[in-house]
Amino acid sequence: MTMPSHATVACIKWGTLFGPEYVNRLYSGVRRNLSCAVRFVCMTEHAEGLHPDIEVLDLPVEPFAEPMAAALKVANRQGAMRKVSLFRPGLIPDLEGPVLGFDLDVVITGSLDDLLTLAPGHVVMRHDWTEARKGRPTGHGSVFRYDPAVHGFLYHDLAADAYAEVEIARGSEQRYTSHKAMENEVFTYIPGNWVVSFKYDCNPFPGNYVHPARLPEDARVVCFHGRPKMPEAIEGYRGSLIRYAKPTAWLQKHWVDLAKADLGNRWG
Repeated sequence: MTMPSHATVACIKWGTLFGPEYVNRLYSGVRRNLSCAVRFVCMTEHAEGLHPDIEVLDLPVEPFAEPMAAALKVANRQGAMRKVSLFRPGLIPDLEGPVLGFDLDVVITGSLDDLLTLAPGHVVMRHDWTEARKGRPTGHGSVFRYDPAVHGFLYHDLAADAYAEVEIARGSEQRYTSHKAMENEVFTYIPGNWVVSFKYDCNPFPGNYVHPARLPEDARVVCFHGRPKMPEAIEGYRGSLIRYAKPTAWLQKHWVDLAKADLGNRWG
């Protein structure tokens, strides 16, 4: 697939756990690492502090919110699966082509062009690290690409029977999304060296006690699932025997310094 002339990139920010700087720095990282024009969309109920070039969509209350919440409570996953609203056809006005989505606890460190052109027509996600070790097929939800016009089943199947779908997915949005796409034979894994884990790939135990975390050569996105998060890793982190990190200079550069140089101190 040839590189498109523009890309639509989306994220969701609900609640106040992540401040606006997480969205702004993600926006900067995306536009610095895509070789085409970028439309950046954030679905949120807290738009204060977002860069003016970020397009804000209201965080919807879905008609199936009540049965979904009931099933999530049983699965002990309160607050999960809000991301599925992004899959609703027509949610993003005047959308053309696929959407490249990101969680907010990621840092862009390399070219994203290949993520746009990989496996046209498919939902793409990286293999979840824990599920991969156990030999189970599940995508990781930190980075995902989908097309609402092609993959509307991701929204409609949940809307049709939210309780049953959440129960089958055991409360996991990434399990729901990847397994649904697999069932419809439109799923491809993102190569593991493109999307890496800070704790597993950059800073594994016991080397984390010997040297600072390392950025793999071909990494385009670094995921900070669990702890530490980015500010903790920059300063150095001691959460447990295994979750220890020396101060990480390259993270300061990619997440903070380059964003400030791109957007200015007010937005970076």
